[in-house]
Amino acid sequence: MVKITSYGVRPIEQPYFDKLNKYDFDMTYVEELLTHDNVTAAQGADAVLVRGNCVVDRQNLEAFAGWGIKYVFTRSVGFNHMDLQAAADLGIEMARVPGYSPYAVAELAFTLGMTLFRHVNLAISQTRQADFTISNAMFSKEIHTATVGIVGIGRLGYTEAKLYKALGAKVVAYDPYPSDAAKELAELVDLPTLLAQSDIVSIHVPYFPGKNEDLVNTDFIQQMKSGAVLINTARGELANVPAILKGLEDGHLSGYGTDVVADEVAIIGKQFASVNEVPNQGVQDLLRANPKVLITPHVGSYTEPALQDMIRISYDNFHDILTTGKTANAIHA
Repeated sequence: MVKITSYGVRPIEQPYFDKLNKYDFDMTYVEELLTHDNVTAAQGADAVLVRGNCVVDRQNLEAFAGWGIKYVFTRSVGFNHMDLQAAADLGIEMARVPGYSPYAVAELAFTLGMTLFRHVNLAISQTRQADFTISNAMFSKEIHTATVGIVGIGRLGYTEAKLYKALGAKVVAYDPYPSDAAKELAELVDLPTLLAQSDIVSIHVPYFPGKNEDLVNTDFIQQMKSGAVLINTARGELANVPAILKGLEDGHLSGYGTDVVADEVAIIGKQFASVNEVPNQGVQDLLRANPKVLITPHVGSYTEPALQDMIRISYDNFHDILTTGKTANAIHA
């Protein structure tokens, strides 16, 4: 029986892993994300399954290789946490989940967008302090009169666009490689046009280390429509925090909603005694900017359908490579 150690498996997720285990893998669950401290939990396994923010670096891969582990797969779409070159050097095969329920992230992005667009967070923060006055800052447009810009209209962006379109919003999108479906759903424009027109801008582009850090910078924000809302459920590294905070301070941005932050390995899944204890100054500054800033702890994919997709595809990836020597979802350096 093939033994697989899976890191980052929350207790609520374990029944799904068990139920979907149609190949009868011998599973060992580790609740914590993979780190240098708990790498030994995989000793004796044939394969390892991780998720985003696990430390899959050369040091851990060398340990796996030393124990004869040949397969280290991730149940996430993104794989910037995986050292592909180290895996290739060590003869370790890697694979990912190319996609899961697009509604998971799309619904969260939509929720963050609408919450800030209608100034719900501001109103709730105020009434929690027993202040029921109505300020000018709570005055809002209605979404059917607004324009929503989707930067990257792949599966996630397309699904979010459908949600806004159903409420009557005008949807524009920027994508160098739009699908035929995207062309029918949204008006395709260049990025400056999208930024100038949109009341809500939602980011759905992959992060490429060394290539598109700080995509959302001062120039990006200055091109945005005054008073617009910015949503980022892609990657924290895409956002230049000082530029966003300056936009909020100037009133050029009315709100920023994000499910992702920088230094997630050191932050996500941890509880800190105070904002001052969060080990990233930019994240501290964003937290202090509430209610103009909404941050969720990378829960976009934390839904039942998305989890089931991730587990099912991961099991198929292992079965395919073990029985045929390859998987369609392999990733290489």
